[in-house]
Amino acid sequence: MKRFLLLAAASSSALLTAAPMSAAAAPAVFHHPNIPGHAIRNTGWASGNWSGYAKAGSYTRATAQWVVPSVSATTQASYSSAWVGIDGFNNSSLIQTGTESDYYNGAAHYNAWWEILPAAETRINSITVHPGDVMTASITKGSGTSWSITITDSSNGQSFSTTQNYTGPGTSVEWIEEAPSIGGRVATLAHYSSPDLFDPGTANGVNPGLTANDGGYMVQKQRIVSIPSVPDADTDGFNVSYGSTAPAPPSS
Repeated sequence: MKRFLLLAAASSSALLTAAPMSAAAAPAVFHHPNIPGHAIRNTGWASGNWSGYAKAGSYTRATAQWVVPSVSATTQASYSSAWVGIDGFNNSSLIQTGTESDYYNGAAHYNAWWEILPAAETRINSITVHPGDVMTASITKGSGTSWSITITDSSNGQSFSTTQNYTGPGTSVEWIEEAPSIGGRVATLAHYSSPDLFDPGTANGVNPGLTANDGGYMVQKQRIVSIPSVPDADTDGFNVSYGSTAPAPPSS
């Protein structure tokens, strides 16, 4: 299970240097804005690289909590990311932080990262991530164009924080399971453990009031590969599953 606890506060990328991956064979990973996909069934939206929920509006803060999913072995390299972010749903800006759950070179790989487009993700080597670890994260606007990004592995107490310049408009907030991009192409989505629970909690300090129209599924090769449930009864949470079968919503 993966739990997301999110908070977004209203009102309003980027300079970073991608940290080297620890293994020479590990590729540079990019997290792109929502790539609209062909809508195979009736939901709010479909994407070639995102699944989960997104809210349009004006945001300057987002926080999250989730459990890192495990991934199964695949015949080809596959990648998945769980993250919280601001922007990217309806524009080309994006500030975000999350975790990777990938499978390549015959093994599963897990790590934490942060990213501001258009750069690749910056791997956070000070946090050792394992499947099942509980992560908490926040993205907060400071004065001017200064933003702070913090992510903590609550299971081992390791934490990371950075302050960066970000000039995006802050017009959406997201809780996303993503197939990131490798070498300029959207990667095959890793077979992540599911169903996973996303629990946004509040947006702009109140219940986000999620509706089915805020949710979207991921399509790869004309096939649904990741899909969320409808919101729970409290309209502040949902489950998401690998594959094309929508899971039941979590109990409120």
